[in-house]
This record gives sequence, C-alpha cells and structure tokens, in this order.
Amino acid sequence: MSQINKLKIFNDPIYGFITIPNALIYDLVQHPYFQRLRRISQMGLSYLVYPGANHTRFHHALGCMHLMQKAVDVLRFKGVSISPEEENALYIAILLHDIGHGPFSHAMEKSIVEDVHHEEISLLFMNQLNVEFNGQLSLAIQVFKGEYNRKFMLQLISSQLDMDRMDYLKRDSFYSGVAEGNVNSERLIQMMNVVDDYLVIEEKGIYSVEKFLMSRRLMYWQAYLHKTSLVAELILMKILKRAKELTLKGVQLPCSEPLLFFMQNKVTIDTFDAETLDLFAQLDDFDIIGALKAWQKQDDFILSSLSKMIVNRDLLKIKLTSEKVAIEELQPLKERFALENNISLLETNYFIFKGKIKNQAYSKEAEPIRILKKDSTVEDVIESSDQLNLKSLSKLVTKYYICFPKQLL
Repeated sequence: MSQINKLKIFNDPIYGFITIPNALIYDLVQHPYFQRLRRISQMGLSYLVYPGANHTRFHHALGCMHLMQKAVDVLRFKGVSISPEEENALYIAILLHDIGHGPFSHAMEKSIVEDVHHEEISLLFMNQLNVEFNGQLSLAIQVFKGEYNRKFMLQLISSQLDMDRMDYLKRDSFYSGVAEGNVNSERLIQMMNVVDDYLVIEEKGIYSVEKFLMSRRLMYWQAYLHKTSLVAELILMKILKRAKELTLKGVQLPCSEPLLFFMQNKVTIDTFDAETLDLFAQLDDFDIIGALKAWQKQDDFILSSLSKMIVNRDLLKIKLTSEKVAIEELQPLKERFALENNISLLETNYFIFKGKIKNQAYSKEAEPIRILKKDSTVEDVIESSDQLNLKSLSKLVTKYYICFPKQLL
C-alpha cells in the first residue's frame, strides 16, 4: 500500500498556507473527534447578525496551531530552549484546546450538560485520545492542565495574551466584517520573549498590546455580546430547557439519538463517562438546527413558537440598559401575554425575562500581561502604558437586559 503523505498544507484566508508539522498532528486532525469541529460554528448564532460569520472551530484550531509555530520559532531565535517534545506538546495542546466545545457552545454548557465547562470536556477528549495514541499526548495534557514546570508554555495556550485570543480576534473580525477587531498577531509574536520562565512582551511592542486589548473590548460589545446574537442564544437555551422538560414528562420529540440522550439524562462532570463522551462527540450544530426545524411543528406552544423564532430569525425584542431592571416591570407584560396566548404566568418566563452581561477587556486579578522594559525590569502592561484608557479597560462593565415578544410593544 502506498504511504500517505501526512505533511499536508491548508490554505487559510488569513495566514495563507498553514503546514502540518508532523505525522502525529496529521493523525489528530484526521481523527473524527477533531473533524467534528468542522460542524461547530466558531461564533455560534452570530451569523444571524453578521452573515459572513459562518466559520468553524476547525478553522480556528488550525489557525492557533499556526500562530504557535510562529511563536516557537521566535522564542528559539531569542535563545529560549524548547525541546522537540515540548514543541510538539504546545502544538497538540493548542490544537485540541477547544475540542470540547458543543454545538453553539456557550448555550449548551447551561442546557445540554449541567454546567460542565467546555475545557473539562476538552480534557476528557484529550485523555481518550492519549489512550488511542499510546501516551503520545501525555506532555500536552500536563501543559494544558498547568502541571508542567515551565509556566510560559501554559501562558502561550491560556492567558490574557495567548494564541487562542490572537487567532479568534483576527479570525472573527475577518469573517464578521467588524474591522476594528483586527489585531496584529504577527507583530505581537515577534515581540515575545521569556524572562524567569514568564512570557513577556518587549517594551517596543506595547502599542500592539494596547491595540489588542482595545480590539478585544470592541469585539465583545460589537460581536460576541451583540444584543441580537445574545437574544438568539438566550432563546436557544430556553428551547433546550423546554425540550428537556417535555422529554422528562414523556413527550416524544423528534431529534437525533445523541441529542435525545442528553435530554433524557442529567449529565454532570461526575457522570461524564466514556460512553457519554462518545455520544457528545456525535453532537454538532446540525443536530440542533435539525431539531429546531422539526420542533416548529410540535403541539407545545412554547417549544414551537421559540423554535420558529430562531429558524426564521424573528426573535424576541431585547432592550439593554445600564440600570438594573426591577422584576415588577415585567409583571404587566407577563399578565398580558399569558392572557393573549392562553398560557400560565409561570410559562411566560420562557418569553419574558431579564438578566445581565459583563465584560472586562483586561483583568488585574488574572495572570498579567508582562512588559519587558529596556532596563530589563518587568512590569504589568497597565503600569507601563502611558494610555489612561488601559486603566479603564480593566473596569468590569455590566449591562442589564430585558427580553419580551415584539407584539407586546
């Protein structure tokens, strides 16, 4: 049998050619667990706002690996010793960092599984793959869990300035068309170094760091927390909650087998065994969209109305305010809607509800972004920056929202 050439290249619209560095990475990319990411959209329901935002987590994972290759090259050039095993562990860890994302990920973490974070599922997938690949992922898992003795390796994968954020900001701004979110990842990576085992950015790169933080804030308010994609995600959570409720009452809802399993069972991190993982690996965006299309025709008023909203993009009205919304404000709306649609007051909670969203572009509590100054001292970017606006970026911004059907306007 002829040997397969495993040193493939991918053509990426952002970076040009992305090369696969070795056969193990190729085999991981080829694995069904990883191929599933082609069917998981990166920005969830944001395509309802930005029609171009149809890119997938598969794109993103490969992009992150490409940036990691660049980072390893730069650090080695600057005299940081990274062994071939460590290099490979970095590529594997960043490639698989998002493998645990479910369909429309953040909506799923609260509804399909019971508060199981995607990072925990990623780790379960990594452990399973490690068994299949005879322990070749052990070092990558150690790095991913933060148990490896070289801190900067974890910072490259997960910190306030990591390959993950650099790729998703660049990629999401490219596909959504929100140009302000674009970051200069090339320049940021060129400015990287390691001092006392910590990742640092050389002082001359500070403007790129400021731009990166500003872009992140912008992308959160204009794209990730855009009120329309937010309301769509909230509706999706309500749909899955209702579907779960009906299923547990014995109502037979048409949907795929993997989705049915997660609706019939309460899945927590403790009950997430190999069988559950295998079923989770069969879930993607298409299961959800397929279910929504079928559920539009269900007898249940709540389930069918909400499903139609997403399928036809005729969503609830959402209003954002800087002030907290009093629960009393919702009461007259609920009473009117219950009367008009012949449902109980309790059931109106599926259509009329409130909540809050928070965002902080830079956290002082988390691992800081360190700047290496000309005199070889290291300090937090907030201290180094001459820009007052960086201090304001570390403020936690909270906005409150209220959702209700448009006909109540």
